[in-house]
Amino acid sequence: MIRSMTGFGEASLQGNGVHYFLELRSLNSKYFKAVIRLPEEFQGLEAEMETRLRHLLTRGSIFLTGRCTDVSEEAAYDINAKALSRYIEQLKKAPQVASGEVRIEMGALLALPGVLQPPANEEARHERARQALLSLLDEACKGLIMMRDREGAILLQDLLSNRDVIAERLRLIAARAPTTVAEYERRLKARIDAMVKEAGIAAEPVEIIREVAICAERCDIAEEITRLSGHIDQFADLLSREGGQPIGRTLDFLAQEMLREANTIASKSNDSEIARAIVEVKGAIDRIKEQVQNVE
Repeated sequence: MIRSMTGFGEASLQGNGVHYFLELRSLNSKYFKAVIRLPEEFQGLEAEMETRLRHLLTRGSIFLTGRCTDVSEEAAYDINAKALSRYIEQLKKAPQVASGEVRIEMGALLALPGVLQPPANEEARHERARQALLSLLDEACKGLIMMRDREGAILLQDLLSNRDVIAERLRLIAARAPTTVAEYERRLKARIDAMVKEAGIAAEPVEIIREVAICAERCDIAEEITRLSGHIDQFADLLSREGGQPIGRTLDFLAQEMLREANTIASKSNDSEIARAIVEVKGAIDRIKEQVQNVE
């Protein structure tokens, strides 16, 4: 089963006055790229979270947003009373304050260096937050992967449908090709005979046959048909594999090879029926090329 590269997942957790929330979004990308936005106090977890994301998701642009709301008593910073008293004593000595020209607000005092200090249990709080956020990351990834799987099932049906179109048209081309080559040889030989007779010159039959064979070889598409058949068989085999292994790049490469063979068939064949069929083949390949950009 193939996976899409687009998806969404979220998870939240609340307990002891703390609410954690994570949101994951993924978009198409040739490679893996993670953009992580966490609250400033938890930005040290970004490298660990990216490592875990790389383990779970192979390709795509991944956007992770985390939020934390802590209304518990443990979140309160401690006031350093000695530092605050020292600041107030110094301010009282300032002429502007002593004369009443300037008033000092308490909020400004609390913002001074050393007045507010992190709670003594900061490390324990940080570790609890780390465990909670990593757990939420796994849960959000599960939701995102489930959405990728659902979209992958839709992509699979579309890719197989286009592959069937190619296979059907290729059977028509393969059946028509020998007749086309024989008809081309007959017309070419008749044209050469007419030109030789009109010019009033003699030409050895062997020379005529050699020229006909060379020109006929140039319009022979048997090898291209065989290679294109092999590509679509390999394409179907990749789509049928189990395990959810990333195959997007391989499918993209195969689509390019299929288009190359189709272009060669189009340039070598001058038969109208084959031309119509190959146009449909190229259209199906273009649709495949567009869709495999969404496959992980």
